[in-house]
Order: sequence, then structure tokens, then C-alpha cells
Amino acid sequence: MDRDRRAAVHRSPLSSFVLLYALMYGAFGVASPFWPRFFETRGVTPQELGLLLGAGTAVRLFSGPLAGRVADLLAARRAVLAACTGMAALVALGLLPTQGLWLLLLVSLSHAAALAPITTLADALASRAAATSGCAGGKSFEYGWVRGTGSAVFIVGTLIAGQVVGAVGLTSIVLMHAGLLAGAALVALLVPEATSTRNTIAQEEGATAGGFATLLHIALFRRLLLVAALVLGSHAMHDAFAVIRWNAAGIGPGAASVLWSLSVAAEVIVFFLIGPPLVARAGPAAAAAIAAAAGALRWVVMALTADPLALVLTQPLHGLTFALLHLACMRLLIGTVPPQLAATGQAIYALAAGAATALLTLAAGALYARFGAAAFFAMAALCAAALPLTWGLRTRSR
Repeated sequence: MDRDRRAAVHRSPLSSFVLLYALMYGAFGVASPFWPRFFETRGVTPQELGLLLGAGTAVRLFSGPLAGRVADLLAARRAVLAACTGMAALVALGLLPTQGLWLLLLVSLSHAAALAPITTLADALASRAAATSGCAGGKSFEYGWVRGTGSAVFIVGTLIAGQVVGAVGLTSIVLMHAGLLAGAALVALLVPEATSTRNTIAQEEGATAGGFATLLHIALFRRLLLVAALVLGSHAMHDAFAVIRWNAAGIGPGAASVLWSLSVAAEVIVFFLIGPPLVARAGPAAAAAIAAAAGALRWVVMALTADPLALVLTQPLHGLTFALLHLACMRLLIGTVPPQLAATGQAIYALAAGAATALLTLAAGALYARFGAAAFFAMAALCAAALPLTWGLRTRSR
């Protein structure tokens, strides 16, 4: 018995988290780029497609925090993660026989509601397991390794799905998506329910497990949300209009795909190699400042030029503007949010970034229509506004 207990102490949960993230993000990769085309084959018009996608985004903003709060109240983050993932797999299969706008809307909204909480619940488990993985003689690992695996597999999944769709049709994305999610639901039951004995800032201030209000009363948590909303939300202009901007400058689809791939590759490199040691040595506040400064530089260049060489040099800044900031926020959430509110804190963080991105996407359309490429200056201004806010993260996080 003692031998088994010692073996369990030294067994790292890294492999189970890597497999979980590979299956989750593989499920996203095989389907996300192809959902619009799938709905078109079901007779959905462009206007109706906008309704389906927009309503799905709105549902995600509500279901994520709700599921996170339930998981914390029940102290069952792993079980809720498995349930949501399994439900998303089953509902996805319901899309295959469904025809007609209103039935498609019902099924797709149910799918979005079940799918939305799984990344935040997984992050709550993985980030805290990583933070305590070196305790009691256990093997340590970095959260970035796990999240980087997800990004890498997303790319692989998209490439594989493109080949499969070309061979057997769009129904294959539903089957692959549901199968990978079903596997993720099973693996979710194997990951540990991470707990922490570290004193958090919220506990030092006498906070109790009161939910959303407790977290929003923490000054550092509010500042973290604002920085994340400004920097991550600034990507809205790029996601919506980068390819349009490049095409207008004579950059064709092939070159545009290479530029986009550079940013995703940089994200994976930062998650695996650069980000974890940088956050550990410089601190999360300094890492957030680097991300904000990189965002300001990146969007200024986008506003001023579409020269391919300039874009090749700036697209990899995505590794800083997204991946490095995300790692810094994960570190701050661990030190700020009480363990009993881990899933709720992750869900509010995701809500802040998602809501900011949705609102700024709407604003981006109007700005780009009026100012063209100069609209990217507005996104640079958001990152510049976030830069001085990171100083408050530095003083409190110590």
C-alpha cells in the first residue's frame, strides 16, 4: 500500500491533461472552420447563418459562467466538465438529421451551451494542477505545455478535416467532432481535482465562497479582467478584417494562409517554450505589459502597411499578444481566486474577453468601413490603454 501511495505521488497528471486538451482542441479544429458551410448545406441563407452564429455566441456568454458556478458550488469541476463534454458530443450528432431553420437553431444553441464551459473548466483544473504539481515530491509541469498541445492539435485537426471533407463530404466533420468530444469526456474523468493550500489574495481579504460578487470585489481580479478585455478584444479587428486588408493590398489566399499560420505557430512556441519561463522569471504583470506593448506595435504596423516583409515580422507577435497574456492571466487567477471559486473565476475571465471581442467586432465593422486600414489604430489604442494598468498587477501580485 505504501509503495502504491508513493508511486501515485510521483505520477504526474500531465499525460491525462495533454490527452484531454488534444481531444478537446482536435474536436474544435475539425469542425470550427466548416460549420458555416455545413449549415449552408442544410438550406440556411446568409442572413439565417448570421442568426445561428450570433445566437450561439450569446448563449456561450451565459452558459459558461453558469456552468462554472455550478461546478464550484458542487465542488465537482471534473464531473461537470465530463458531463458538458459528453452532452456536447450527443447534441452535435443531432445536427445530422436536422432540417429547417428553427430546429437547427434549437440544436445549435443547445450545442453551444454545452460546449462553452469545457475550456474554462479544463483551464481551472489544469492551471491549478500545474501550480501544485511539484509539491510533495511530485513531477512538475507547466500549464503552457498543456494549452500549447491544444493549439497544435487544433491546427492538425483542421488540416486533416480539410482532406476528409474533400473525400467524403461535410457530414464527416460532425462525426469527427462528436467522436473526439466523447473521448474527451471519458478522459476528463481521469484528471485530478486540483486543490491548493496557498493563501490567495481573496482569502487574505476575508472573502468567502460567495460567487460572482466575491470575485468582483477583488480589485486585482477586476484589473485583470480589464487588461484581458482590452488586449484580447483588440484582436477583433484582425480576426475580421486582416485577410480583407491583405487581399486589397494584393496578397493572395496562399500568402494570407501562410501569414495566418505564422501567428498560430508563434502561439504554440510561446505556450511551450518562451512563455512559461518568462512568466516565472519576470512575473505575470511584466508578461502582461509585454503583451500589451506587442499588441500596440502589431496593430500600428497593420494600420501603416501591408508589406509582406513587415507582416512576416509582426504576425508572430500573436504569440505575445495572446499566448503570453493568457499564461500571465492564468498565473494571476491562481494567486487571486480562491480554490473553491476556481471555475467561476475562469468563466468570468472568459466572459470578459469574449464579450469585449463580440462588442469590438461590431465596432470594427463600422470603423473599417469608414477608415479602412487606419481603423487598426483604434486597436493599438486599446493595447496602449492596457499598458499602464499592468503596473497595478505588478504591485498587487507580489
